[in-house]
Amino acid sequence: MILLDTNAVIWLLTGHRRAKPLMESGARLYLSPVSLLELKFLIECGRLEEVGENALDAVSSDPRWHLDDPSSERLFNAALALDWTRDPFDRLLVAHARCRRWKFATGDRRLRERLPPSTVLAM
Repeated sequence: MILLDTNAVIWLLTGHRRAKPLMESGARLYLSPVSLLELKFLIECGRLEEVGENALDAVSSDPRWHLDDPSSERLFNAALALDWTRDPFDRLLVAHARCRRWKFATGDRRLRERLPPSTVLAM
């Protein structure tokens, strides 16, 4: 099972070549509510025009992945230990993957360098 970083979701939505490892993995893909919030922020600040203003409903119900909803207490407690990043979305997404013991699909080099290779699907 794989939790998608927000950049992985965007690449899947836009058909980007970097999404190929995910499409070929055959693994069950999961979306975090944290990514939905980050997508909303990106849309609001004009950094994600290619998915459209009304894309969040379509993203949350996309058949390529399942929306996962861990306990917020568990998620935030796991995030407390991740003091090596100041990005709140990265912190919560990595915590989400750790809570579930799932691989984390990301193209973010800084995250890949900090996480054990066995826990990451590099894109």
